[in-house]
Amino acid sequence: MACKRGALIVLEGVDRAGKTTQCNRLVEALQLSGRPAAMMKFPDRTTTIGKLINSYLESKSDLEDHTVHLLFSANRWELVPLMKKKLEEGTTLIIDRYAFSGVAFTSAKPGFSMNWCMNPDMGLPKPDLVLFLQLNPATAAQRGQFGTERYETSSFQQIVQRRFEELIADTSVNWQVIDASQSIDEVHENIKRLSVKAMNAAEDWPIGELWT
Repeated sequence: MACKRGALIVLEGVDRAGKTTQCNRLVEALQLSGRPAAMMKFPDRTTTIGKLINSYLESKSDLEDHTVHLLFSANRWELVPLMKKKLEEGTTLIIDRYAFSGVAFTSAKPGFSMNWCMNPDMGLPKPDLVLFLQLNPATAAQRGQFGTERYETSSFQQIVQRRFEELIADTSVNWQVIDASQSIDEVHENIKRLSVKAMNAAEDWPIGELWT
């Protein structure tokens, strides 16, 4: 019998919404229940491209905005072979940020359309579930370490939130909105319930292509 594939589950939201914490909690819970699971984070700052992005995000270097967007996309594409291999082997991947963040953040800048921002990521592995951690950017700004990176200003995050709301309206993607102002445990239980449902539904279906 062919191996049932893993699911591709993405967590998105404004900065400091709790994505990394919840990704770690979900991977741990799935592994404890006997389901193979692994976490990936974008940008992956360990690759050659990722190191350029990291320097930019920490304001140690400046890059032209179109160039930055394409570097973020390239950072996702360079890991597609690994992602597909893990999914086909039956491992569920929990992803901390994906193409949706790329579109939301770049299109929040002046002069960028959402269509232009989406084009470089067309054809990426399509998530089986995208969980949006809904949190008012003003609340997020009160959380620890906010403001340490380039995009962490309240005014910019407000625009990013609106771009995410436009992306969530796309019914071709399985979006689920989670109230991230709840306790960490409450958020985790909601995420786990929706994730297990998505994993069970994805087992017998091929990996889709995003925005195609």
